[in-house]
Amino acid sequence: MSAFWHPFAAMHSVRDSRVTITRGEDVWVFDDAGNRYLDGTASLWYANVGHGRREIVDAITDQLGRLEAYSTFTDFANEPALALADEIAARAPMDDGKVFFTSGGGDSIETAAKLAREYFAAVGEPQRTVLLHREHSYHGTHGLGTSLAGIPGNRLGAPFTPDVVQAPWDDAAGLEKTIVDVGPERVAAFFCEPVIGAGGVLPPPEGYVEAAAEICRRHGVLFVADAVICGFGRLGDWFGVERFGVRPDIAVFAKGVTAGYQPLGGIVASGRVAAPFWDEPGRVFRHGQTYAGHPAACAAGLATIALLERDGLLERARALESQLLERLQGITDHPLLDHARGGVGVLGALGLDPDRLARTPDLPQRVFRAARDRGVLIRPLGTAIGYSPPLTTTAAHLDLLAEATRAALDDVA
Repeated sequence: MSAFWHPFAAMHSVRDSRVTITRGEDVWVFDDAGNRYLDGTASLWYANVGHGRREIVDAITDQLGRLEAYSTFTDFANEPALALADEIAARAPMDDGKVFFTSGGGDSIETAAKLAREYFAAVGEPQRTVLLHREHSYHGTHGLGTSLAGIPGNRLGAPFTPDVVQAPWDDAAGLEKTIVDVGPERVAAFFCEPVIGAGGVLPPPEGYVEAAAEICRRHGVLFVADAVICGFGRLGDWFGVERFGVRPDIAVFAKGVTAGYQPLGGIVASGRVAAPFWDEPGRVFRHGQTYAGHPAACAAGLATIALLERDGLLERARALESQLLERLQGITDHPLLDHARGGVGVLGALGLDPDRLARTPDLPQRVFRAARDRGVLIRPLGTAIGYSPPLTTTAAHLDLLAEATRAALDDVA
């Protein structure tokens, strides 16, 4: 057996279940045995433009042939990083945005959390150190991301970073009560996924995101939109919060920015949050990753944005969101299921029957494996099954997704 240690895996059983993916083509991936699978999850929520897009591969290859990598620390730069930062800032839902690149989503959460605290220290409010997050939230597995985890099973490696407090996931009044209980003068930032992803694909209650942003504004708390999953087309716009009319103080991105063709993430800070570091002589944000602004990764980002716009994939996502939910609702009569949720972006979930789940705690994994045996990849999510197909998905692909899921449920039942 290979020495490769899989993330989020019970390694004792991997030897009996490993699937080695060898190539991808649009919504399909293939394994080393020649089996074809419909990628119903866009891998880990990120293959928004589909697999095997030569436009992105060629952009990366061309950049590698000219400059494979070079540090962007201090005053060094490269052309793709400069260009991509401007393209992202131009699409960001805030004024005078400044882009700080990282290597991925977890890095970006760390960056946003540290920047929020450093911003308040810079403006004379160093006591504002408390970071708020929601129940069921997932913000990566780095140190601060683990502390911000609203998924209990992901909180490992204690003790955690202090001054992190959880708020209800679906109750704006509960968020305000949390801020008041902690003391508004102590709270730096609130982290909010527009649609909670790994925590179960939980669309926000109507009016929640707007109310949460207004509560943060009223109490001087920075609103951090975690767009790692929700950004770059997944909710039909660039960062996911635009559809709620919210202008965050910081937006966190990764995944869809390169559609997974290269590891890249970052944050966009509003001009106000960036000002102490951009306008005051000598003030340094002493933070960054070795590969921040990696030229080949940024070239992939530029090509991905071009594809999203050329192929109208943001508009396509808005049409797909209702079609996906309709397919999921169409199989909720199955005895293993309780309900379907979705309708906000190309994200959906099937909630499993609580009684069946209590008797068979590994039911999500069983359904996942049965669907995989039938050539469709879906995602086990604790008490549900998740869906997030590429934005190039068609109605026929969604039909196959639903048909294979029903058959998998029958196999397990």
